[in-house]
Amino acid sequence: MSNPLYNNPENISEVLQNQLYPGFVSWNRLEGRPRTHHFDKALKAEVRDALWMLTKQWQMGEFKGDDAGSPVFSKISVSSANIGRYKPGNHDYRSLHDNIPIEALVEQKKILFERNGKEISLDLRLQLGNYWRKLLKSERLDYNSAYLERYQIELPPSRSAATGYLYAHKEELQQWKAAAGRCIDGYKLYESIRDGSHASENIPVAAAAHAGLLDGLGASFKIWFEKNYMQPLEVDDDAWLPDRLEYKFSCSSDSRQEGVELEAEEYYHGHLDWYAFNLKTNAGTTSAAPLKEEVDSFIPTHVEFDGMPDKRWWKFEDHKTSFGDIQPATTDLSKLLLIEFGLIFANDWFLVPFALPIGSIAEIKGLTVTDNFGDTYWIEAAERPGQTNAGWSMFRQKSDSTNNKLFLCPSAMKVQESELLEEICLIRDEMANMVWGVEKVIPSLTGKGVYGSEYALQSRKFHEDLVDTGTAEGIPYAAGVYYKAMTGVPENWIPFIPVHADGHNREIQLQRSSMLRIIEGDTRLPEKVKPLSALLREGLDDIPDPRPLFIHEEEVPRSGIRVQQAFERTRWLNGEVYVWLGTKKKNGRGEGNSGLMFDRLENV
Repeated sequence: MSNPLYNNPENISEVLQNQLYPGFVSWNRLEGRPRTHHFDKALKAEVRDALWMLTKQWQMGEFKGDDAGSPVFSKISVSSANIGRYKPGNHDYRSLHDNIPIEALVEQKKILFERNGKEISLDLRLQLGNYWRKLLKSERLDYNSAYLERYQIELPPSRSAATGYLYAHKEELQQWKAAAGRCIDGYKLYESIRDGSHASENIPVAAAAHAGLLDGLGASFKIWFEKNYMQPLEVDDDAWLPDRLEYKFSCSSDSRQEGVELEAEEYYHGHLDWYAFNLKTNAGTTSAAPLKEEVDSFIPTHVEFDGMPDKRWWKFEDHKTSFGDIQPATTDLSKLLLIEFGLIFANDWFLVPFALPIGSIAEIKGLTVTDNFGDTYWIEAAERPGQTNAGWSMFRQKSDSTNNKLFLCPSAMKVQESELLEEICLIRDEMANMVWGVEKVIPSLTGKGVYGSEYALQSRKFHEDLVDTGTAEGIPYAAGVYYKAMTGVPENWIPFIPVHADGHNREIQLQRSSMLRIIEGDTRLPEKVKPLSALLREGLDDIPDPRPLFIHEEEVPRSGIRVQQAFERTRWLNGEVYVWLGTKKKNGRGEGNSGLMFDRLENV
C-alpha cells in the first residue's frame, strides 16, 4: 500500500530540504513546461527596446546610407542589329541566311574520302550507299544491281608496294573484302550528282518515267548528305589556318546605320562565346537592314544565387554555396571580392530581364528607374564612348574604341564528341635540333581512328616482307665496328625543318619534310614517308600541284602542342541536328627525343 504523504506531500520544500523520503530520481525525457498553448508571440521576434536598436544602427554607421529607396519600376531602351555576314579565314564575306550554331559554322572542315589518290572512309561510303538503297525501296524501284555495278567498292588486285596502304593492315583488308562487290559506294554516286550528273545517267531504266524518279531521288540524296554532314564546298574554303593550327573568322552586322565587325583571330578551344571576339566599329557594310530600336517596361526583381544569405527570419541559406568554406590567400583579391559581394551587397542588386535574339549585337541606350518613393532616375553606362581611361567591365569585347555593345553569341549549349579521328603532337627535339609531328591517332581506311604507331609498324613490316633478302650475300665485316650514316625513326614521326620565311633573312618557319623508308636489301629507290593524318597532309592531295605546309615557329612552344580532330554533334533550338568535323588545340607534354642520329660507329 502506498503512503499518501509520500505520493502527495503538503510541503514539497520541506520534504526536499530534510530528505524525509529517500529514493531514486531518474528521467527518460527532459522538456520545458510551456506556460501557454499558443506560440504566436514568440514567433513574432518582437523588439522590446526599439531605441536600443536605433542606437546600435547609429553606432555601426548604418544611417550614413545615400539612398534608401528600392526600384519598383523600370523602362529600358535598346538598339540591336543581327549578324548577317560571315568571313571564314582570309576569304571573302558571305551572307548568313540560316540560324545555326556558330561552332558548326566555324569548325566545319572537309571530310576526306581520298588520301594520296586512294579511297578511304569506308564507313561513310557504306552509310551513303545504304541510304540510297532505302530511297530506291521507298519508290519501289528495283535498280540495286545496276547501281552496284556502276558505283561499286573496288578491291586492289594483289599484294604489292603500291597496294600496301590496304594489304598491310589485316582488319581493314577484311572489312574491305567484305564490302567489295556487295555494297554500293554511296560517295561515288554523291560525287557524280554534285558534279552535275543525273542519278539516272548510264543506268538502264525499264520505263521513261523511272528516269525522272531517279533524278528526283538523287537531288534528295544530295540534300540529305549535305544537311547531315556540314562541310565547306571547297577544300580550302574554311576558317582553319594550317600555318597557325587554329581558326580565324569574322562576323559583321547587317545594319546600314552602323557597321560592326566581330573578329576571332585565335580560336581553338572547342566552345565559342563572346570572349573569343574582338569588336571593330565603323567597319562598313553594304546591307540595307535598319537598326532595330526597342523600348520595354519591367518590374525589377532581386538577383538570387545558390547560398545567398536569406533576409527572412528563421530561414537557413541554401547549402550549395558555402562562403565559410572559401579559403582565399592573401593575394586572392577576386575571392575576397566575391565573398564581400555575397555577404554584404547581395541584396543590393536587381535584375531587369530583356529578351534578345541570339546572334545579335545590342547596346543599351539607357533605362529609367522609379523607386518606392516615386523618384525617377535616368541611368546610363558608367563608361562613355570616347573615354580614354575606360576600366574593366563585364561581357565587353576588346575593341578599337570604348563601346557598350553586347554580343549574344549563338553558341551550342552542349556538343557531343566522337572518338578521336586524328591526334597529332608537335614536339621539339633538342638533340636533333628540329620539330616532329607525331601522329598519335590517324584515320584508317575504314573511317575510325587507330593508333599511328601500330599503323606505322604494320606498314614497315609489310614493305620489309616484300624485299627478298634470302638471295643477297652480304659482305662480311672485317672490323669490329661499322659506320652508320643515319638511324631511323618510326614512320608516324613526320619531320619539320626550319627554313627562312619568304622575304626575310631572320624569320624562321617550320616546313613539313619527309623521312626515307630505307630497307636493307631493297634495290628500289627509297620512298618518302608521307603523313596520313589530314592535319599534317594539308596541301599534299592538291592535284596537280601539291603545296608545302609551313607552321610558324612560335606556334610550337617548349611544352609542345596537341591537335585533335573528331566529329561533333549538337541539337539546335528547333530540334535540328548538326554534325561536323571539328578540331581543337591543347598544350603538349614537353619535349621529346626521336633517337635520330648521324655518323655513328656501332659494334658489329
